[in-house]
Amino acid sequence: MYEEKAKELLQFIEKSPSCYHVIDNFRKQLTGKGFTELREEARWDLQPGGQYFVTRSDSAIIAFKIPKEHFTNFQIVASHSDSPSFKIKEKEEMLVDEHYVELNVEKYGGMICAPWFDRPLSVAGKAVVEQDGRFVTKLVNVNRDLLMIPNVAIHMNRQVNDGYAYNAQKDMIPLLGEETAKGKFRKLIAENIGVEENKILSTDLFLYNRVAGSIWGADREFISSTKLDDLQCAFSSMEAFMAAENAKSVNMCCVFDNEEVGSTTKQGADSTMLSDTLERICHSMGYSIEEYHMAIASSFMLSADNAHAVHPHHQDKADPTNRPYMNHGIVIKFNANQKYTTDSVSAAIFKAICDKAEVPYQTYVNRSDIAGGSTLGNISNTHVSLNTVDIGLAQLAMHSPYETAGIKDTWYIIRAIQEFYATHIEKTGTGEYAFS
Repeated sequence: MYEEKAKELLQFIEKSPSCYHVIDNFRKQLTGKGFTELREEARWDLQPGGQYFVTRSDSAIIAFKIPKEHFTNFQIVASHSDSPSFKIKEKEEMLVDEHYVELNVEKYGGMICAPWFDRPLSVAGKAVVEQDGRFVTKLVNVNRDLLMIPNVAIHMNRQVNDGYAYNAQKDMIPLLGEETAKGKFRKLIAENIGVEENKILSTDLFLYNRVAGSIWGADREFISSTKLDDLQCAFSSMEAFMAAENAKSVNMCCVFDNEEVGSTTKQGADSTMLSDTLERICHSMGYSIEEYHMAIASSFMLSADNAHAVHPHHQDKADPTNRPYMNHGIVIKFNANQKYTTDSVSAAIFKAICDKAEVPYQTYVNRSDIAGGSTLGNISNTHVSLNTVDIGLAQLAMHSPYETAGIKDTWYIIRAIQEFYATHIEKTGTGEYAFS
């Protein structure tokens, strides 16, 4: 069962070379399950027992199920669709030394640079084209080995193994072809989406790693792939959401964009997308403002974003007592400076959910002298104040274009989130909760 889910995850990642493809794949899954797509610019006519989803900017999605009877709260899982990469700039082609054509790119998010070298890359994202007097968005995926960022030979850079500061404008530029490739990049994109080159008005295109995901290890206990952070959580959350039912809560699965660059976009967690959706659900179902705030106060969110496993070569980078390992269960993340939202109440509730699901859990806290990252839970809470726990799955090489995680953990988190969605969490007093 573990390997089966791991293979499904790797297949999903292979079909999701950009954040736009992630959301398009979720759209197809939900539509196939009978969900109705809503548009933010249109009226919402929601019905008891209805299943719906809404997208924003093609890179964020919120799906939800309304119970047949009166609901009292929202039970939400949030993750993100983006991963660190390189974004292709406007006027992208550069002719170098009259012999090479390169693409001008800039860093997106905080990546590990070294693993991007000497491996096949390609381009995916979206393009806006003119079609019958309208502006139409089309998904782009040049599904072949197209680019590479070549290393400098050690003979010309003897210090490369002693620590090297990569210059994003000089060292990290992908090679497209010889001088004969001049002017061909836009033609490749136009051919890919079936339009004339002059119809392309603008693009959002990113590099992606072409190396296929793999299952490996002495007992096939590890999986490695691009984009495990955070598609492992996004895939698992949506799987659990589609499988679970709750008679008293509105189950909601959110996948936001731009977490890797701070979430401060209209499709990020630091936007009004979640609050807009919650308000419109309550308004469409005839709830008053008072009832809306009552429902929010009783709601609960899992902020699902991967966590750091103890590294076999650098055990000293981990906290002395909170040491997560791959295949040892879901990681609950804590931080005194509120980089993570977990507190004693939300941690206790999630631990109880894991116990119900018979799934192991472990804890992560940064070493006290090492600053850690943050995630979308505390950011989204600035717009909608929800009791939230930050969770994830232990992995190695976070923000590399080829990351490693445990074979068992995808199955573990699907089981736990499915249990969360199936359990009505009721607030019964100050700091008091009950399950039903």
